[in-house]
Amino acid sequence: MNALQTGPDEAQPPTDQDGGAPACVMSFNANDPSGASGIGADIATVAAMGAHALPVVTSLLIRDTAEVFESVEIDPEAVMEQARSILEDVTVASWKVGFLGSAENISVVAEILSDYPDTPLVAHLSNLSWMDDDAQMAYLDAYRELILPATHVLVGAHQTLTDFLLPEWESERMPSARELAVAASELGASYVLVTGVQLPDQFIDNVLASPQGALAGERFERFEAGFVGAGDTLSAALAAILSSGTELDVAVSEALSFLDQALDAGFRPGMGNVVPDRFFWALPPGDAPADGEPLPEGSEPGQPTLDDTPPPSSRNVH
Repeated sequence: MNALQTGPDEAQPPTDQDGGAPACVMSFNANDPSGASGIGADIATVAAMGAHALPVVTSLLIRDTAEVFESVEIDPEAVMEQARSILEDVTVASWKVGFLGSAENISVVAEILSDYPDTPLVAHLSNLSWMDDDAQMAYLDAYRELILPATHVLVGAHQTLTDFLLPEWESERMPSARELAVAASELGASYVLVTGVQLPDQFIDNVLASPQGALAGERFERFEAGFVGAGDTLSAALAAILSSGTELDVAVSEALSFLDQALDAGFRPGMGNVVPDRFFWALPPGDAPADGEPLPEGSEPGQPTLDDTPPPSSRNVH
């Protein structure tokens, strides 16, 4: 990975144009006790990008750094009250939607979003293979019907978005980012950010696309390792950058660069997968490895497919 080591203090932070305060990003996501994904990842990423997070907890994940065991639902009324109480007080510049817990909570969040149609929404669809089949089907059906029509950018791994948007796909080749964008557009989403697109060499591609074609993207080198929290990091960074009014193609490039560096500085806090370091830029001089220099034994990260699905020969990541 060869992105320059830069931090939010070297770029213009998202601000409220009226008062100079940091722009506010409301995140709807699950609580992950590992701090790797979910609402904790969103808070850390939005803060690292210079914006202010307004976290709304939608469920409680029971998990470690290796896998998700189950999700404990939060009452939809409680989700509604969390959001409505702060929305009466604070202006939101962008939205981030992560895992919402249940079809009922999707309905509640969609109702809130419908009141703010001009505020950009970044929706991250992660791998939900750990869910019960019936619950997963109900969740994804509600997501298609209620979240996608409000979505500015849908973020997800190539395989995850293919299964979700083109479940009847039968070709031996994987669909292109444009074909996924066409399918998303038919459901109401404006753009897709497809991660983990397999290339014939030792690289994977990450592509922003509309129904008209690819608009932006960046290739990452592949390494054999497992990450957790990459997709939430990318989507939260994108939502934070969009909160300042940055053009979408520029925002995607900046968000991918931020993720690249956060993964490069990733660490393994437990016995499971590597966690992105969203505050890589705050490391004292000499603490961050030079480009191409391996991290200490036991902590060397690899390149994920960016929505927490495992690359070949890696451990499962959620």
